[in-house]
Amino acid sequence: MRRREFITLLGGAAGWPLALRAQQLDKTRRIGVLIQVTEGDPQARIEVAAFVRKLQELGWSEGRNLQIDIRWGGGDADRIRKYAAEVVALAPEVVLAPGGTVVGALQQASRTVPIVFVNVTDPVGRGYVGSLAQPGGNATGFTSFEFEMGGKWLEVLKEIAPQVTRAAVLRDPSITAGIGYLAAIHALAPSIGVQVAPIDVRHTSDLERGVAAFGRRSNGGLIVTADPAAIVHRETIIMLAARHRMPAIYPYRFFVTGGGLVSYGLNNIEQFRLAAGYVDRILRGTKPADLPVQAPTRYETALNLRTAKALGVMVPDKLLVAADEVIE
Repeated sequence: MRRREFITLLGGAAGWPLALRAQQLDKTRRIGVLIQVTEGDPQARIEVAAFVRKLQELGWSEGRNLQIDIRWGGGDADRIRKYAAEVVALAPEVVLAPGGTVVGALQQASRTVPIVFVNVTDPVGRGYVGSLAQPGGNATGFTSFEFEMGGKWLEVLKEIAPQVTRAAVLRDPSITAGIGYLAAIHALAPSIGVQVAPIDVRHTSDLERGVAAFGRRSNGGLIVTADPAAIVHRETIIMLAARHRMPAIYPYRFFVTGGGLVSYGLNNIEQFRLAAGYVDRILRGTKPADLPVQAPTRYETALNLRTAKALGVMVPDKLLVAADEVIE
């Protein structure tokens, strides 16, 4: 080979990675999004919008080089399974899956389509990944809480409302998270003088009856766990806490902006932005098995002083100063 031809070939090879990246961004790619709540849920729409905006920052734009197929599960397990199969049939290159219910349904439909999840508790124990460091399959993403968080919610509830001697734990007994959070709360409760009673949040009728019966006695408080059903029924839960004048702690900030008393949990919006980063990497060729599952590095406290006043709760100065957001 002549020297000039060799130099020309070498110069072309140096440009291959750039040319490949340009080709990736010019080609229309397809991703799926399966949301477990209804399309009208305002918080879910904010989260999806944050995901899409981050993708845009990374060079992906609907109508130019990206097609996004979104399905809304409406809080119904059968519908989520149906839409999981439907999304998989569209042959997306990756699917965003908020919540363990969605991940489980998608993996039932396919063990090969890449999945990026957010807000999932115990993905290893539930069989979604082999390990956090090495997922090993078609799913990876971002966890929400360890089961021990249940004890932390009880501690914060007792701190903001020291008079509480009974705590109703609102959870879904049919999923692993509901069982795990309750066990952690039970483990701590005797040491701080609190009796614990579980209440099923799957159905509104059970929820209303359970809270009404629990609220007939004094010194009660509510712990709302990070279950999908609690998110779906959050307006009802906040209303019941107000009606029965019970202090309640929630897992996410948006419960507090909706009228709840206090929350301790992760930043949902940030999880969706981080998920967009993983989706970007998968679209550029990285396999889910090579992306470690990440846990939150920081949790936030939000307080609603208007709700505290309505309940007659005096928020301790220590908690007030430490809060990341205070609604007045």
